[in-house]
Amino acid sequence: MPRRRASISKKQWAALRLFAMDVDGVLTDGTVAIASDGTETKHFSILDGMGIVRLHKAGVAVAWISGRASGATTVRAAELRVPHVIQGRTDKLMALQELVSQLRLTPAEVCYMGDDDIDAPAIAWAGLGVAPAGSMPAALKAARYVPARPAGRGAVREVCEHILANRGQ
Repeated sequence: MPRRRASISKKQWAALRLFAMDVDGVLTDGTVAIASDGTETKHFSILDGMGIVRLHKAGVAVAWISGRASGATTVRAAELRVPHVIQGRTDKLMALQELVSQLRLTPAEVCYMGDDDIDAPAIAWAGLGVAPAGSMPAALKAARYVPARPAGRGAVREVCEHILANRGQ
């Protein structure tokens, strides 16, 4: 089992300037409902949304990096004013590194949260890698922190709260 918060210093939490994350299996419980007419729905946690809004107000950038394009993801990102939404990219590490370069950040200033094999390299590369408890083994192995709350039910908010608390906000 990956180490939890005890191995992450207040200084490391406070240094984070970007919280990037996968969408399906992190902001949602990993399920997608597709109706017979092809429309898609996802369930997003209001708790997670409030955490993202609070990070934005505190000056911490937020990014969503999803392996699949989704109208539901686009709509929710717009509601929350997520400034960096990257969809249809399965090479999460490359997408994250490109964004970090554009923002002129260092890996130590980045938290990445993902749940699957394709997220593991980005989780390992980020200064603080996170995976929800129900994640695939590769993601859990790469993670330094595993939230107590499940994916799509406050796991993102838990990370947001740690970032904000350690920044003194």
